[in-house]
Amino acid sequence: MEFFDYFINIPENIVIVSPEFKILAATDRYLKTTMRRREEIIGKVFLKEVYQEPTISFEENPVIISIKKAMETKKVDYLDVLRYDLEKPVEEGGGYDTRYWEASHTPVLDEAGNVRFVIQNTSDVTERELAKQARKASEEKFKFLTDAVPQLIHTAEPNGACTYVNQRWLDYTGLPFEEFMGSSWQKVIHPDDIYRVTNRQKEAIYAETEFQAELRIRSKDGSYRWYLVRSLPMKDEQGKVIMRVGSANDIHSTKLMVQEILESNEQMSVLSDQVQQAFQKAEDQRLTLERLIMQAPAIFAILKGEEHRFELVNPQYQQLMPGRELTGKTVKEAVPEVVEQGFLQILDNVYTTGQPFVAEEIGVEMDWNNTGHKEKRYFTTTYQPLIEADKVTGIIVFGYNVTDKVKLRQELETLRKG
Repeated sequence: MEFFDYFINIPENIVIVSPEFKILAATDRYLKTTMRRREEIIGKVFLKEVYQEPTISFEENPVIISIKKAMETKKVDYLDVLRYDLEKPVEEGGGYDTRYWEASHTPVLDEAGNVRFVIQNTSDVTERELAKQARKASEEKFKFLTDAVPQLIHTAEPNGACTYVNQRWLDYTGLPFEEFMGSSWQKVIHPDDIYRVTNRQKEAIYAETEFQAELRIRSKDGSYRWYLVRSLPMKDEQGKVIMRVGSANDIHSTKLMVQEILESNEQMSVLSDQVQQAFQKAEDQRLTLERLIMQAPAIFAILKGEEHRFELVNPQYQQLMPGRELTGKTVKEAVPEVVEQGFLQILDNVYTTGQPFVAEEIGVEMDWNNTGHKEKRYFTTTYQPLIEADKVTGIIVFGYNVTDKVKLRQELETLRKG
C-alpha cells in the first residue's frame, strides 16, 4: 500500500496498461488531467471502454498502434505530437476539450522476458501547439497583407541580413525566395550602385537610424529600374532594435524625366537643382511601409461586406478627410462624391469577381477639408480582395498620395513645352 501511495502521487501523467489493454493503475495527476475518477477507469479497456475516440477505430488509433509496437519490440516507443480531444464529464457540461499530447510507451518485462504491462507517460503540450498555430496564422496574415501592397517589401535582422521578401520582389526579379536571404539580395543591385548602397546601409545599421537610397534593381528580363529604398529599425520597449522593415518604390519614370531635363538644357541647371530638391522632398513625403501595415505612412483601410463599410481606417487615410467620420459607415454614406466618379462600381467589381484593381495616379475630386471648394488629388492605389474561408468578405485599400509628384511633372512638362 505504501508503494501504491508513492505511485499515485508521482507528478506525471502516467497510466499502466496490461497486454490486453486494460487499465491497471494511474497517477492522481493523470486522473486530474483526463477529468476521470479512478473507479471509472480501472479494469476498463484503454481507448475502447474509456477515453474512446469516436472518429477512429480502436485498431487504427495511433496510441494503440504505438503500444502494440512497444510490446512487439519490447522497447520504448515514442509518439509524435497528437491531437486527442478529451470527453468532458456530464457534470462539467459534456462535449470535448481540445488537447495535444506527446507520449512514450515503456514495456515492463517479467523474468521470462514477456511483457507484464506497458507504462504510458504523457505530456500535455496543448498550450505550446496552440501558440504555434496562432503564430503561423499571424505569419500568414502578415504575408497576405504585404503581398497585397504595390511595393517591394522586405524585413531584415538588426545587422541587415534579409529574412523575408514579399511576392512582388519574386515576381519582379524572377528569383526564388531563398535567393534573397542573408546578403544574397545584393546580386539584384546594379554593380555601379552596390558599393554606395552597402556603405550607407552599414552607417544606418550602426547608428540604428533610417536607411534611404536611390538605386537600380534588376528585373527578371535583365533590365534595371530605379527605386527609392527605405528601411526603418523596429525597436522593443527597451529601445533595442529587433528587426528592420523596408520598402522599395519605383521612381524610374520620374528619375529619367529629371535626367532628361538636366541633359537637354544646360541653362536650366539652376532650375533643375530646385526640381531635384522638390522631387526629393516629394519622395520623402511618400507614404511607405515603416513598421507593419497599420504603422505604414500610407493610406490603408479595410472595407467589409458588399456595402463596402469602413471597418478599419489608419490615421493617414483619415487625415485626407479630417472633418468626416469614416469608421462604421459605407463608402456611399461617408464619401458620396466618389460614387459619381465611378469608384463604387470599381469596388463592386473587385468584391464580386475577386480580381484586384490597381490604379496609377488616379484622380479624385472632392471637398477634402469641408471648405466648400473642390480640389483634385491624385493617388496610386490598390484594391485587393480580402478573402476569408475561400470567400471574398471585403476589400483592402492601400495606396499613397502622389498629388505633388503629378503636379510637379505637369509643371515640368509645361516648362519643356515653353
